Amino acid sequence: MREDKKQARMREIEATAYDLLARNGYDGTSMLAVAKAARASNETMYRWYGDKNGLFLSMVRQNARAVREAMEALSQADAPPLEALEEIAKVLSGMLLGERAIALNRAAAADASGALGAALLAGGRAEVLPLIEEFLARAVRKGVLAPPQEGKMAPLFMHLVIGDQQIRRAIGGLPPPAAKEVRAHVKVAMAQFRRLCAPAKSADPG
Repeated sequence: MREDKKQARMREIEATAYDLLARNGYDGTSMLAVAKAARASNETMYRWYGDKNGLFLSMVRQNARAVREAMEALSQADAPPLEALEEIAKVLSGMLLGERAIALNRAAAADASGALGAALLAGGRAEVLPLIEEFLARAVRKGVLAPPQEGKMAPLFMHLVIGDQQIRRAIGGLPPPAAKEVRAHVKVAMAQFRRLCAPAKSADPG
């Protein structure tokens, strides 16, 4: 099978897995159930994903792909650091508060083994956070940001941009935000972040 067709078929299988996950939870979403619903063979499932954890790790990584691609595009374009960070914040919010990320987080919370939680960390935060740290380091080098007096920059950025929104989405306390709401929240979060990480003003030579 050609690679493009394989990738398209994997996305179809993973879309089916999301549907089953929303209905049955992590424990009730087996490789066999996904294979049957997606009309895929068990052989194909295990060859492509290895096991159930591999399937969900692929789902997590694919869900985070938009954030990685946005950061790569901004990096290649050499966009001004603060503008780039605001764009990253918008894409990141859209991904983390989207239905698929929420479905994964709800399932992870119900998975007593911790396997899905580990996949979320490995395929999501562990891959995206270092890229955010690179943009923050670039902003510091250019003198438009400085490390906060307490704590680290990347966790502060994540806290201001996402905060408790993902938890509230997962427990049903927050509806899916519209794009307009995401932009408004990000604008406020970035203003707060810039204030907390403002570089020290140079002393007046006179």
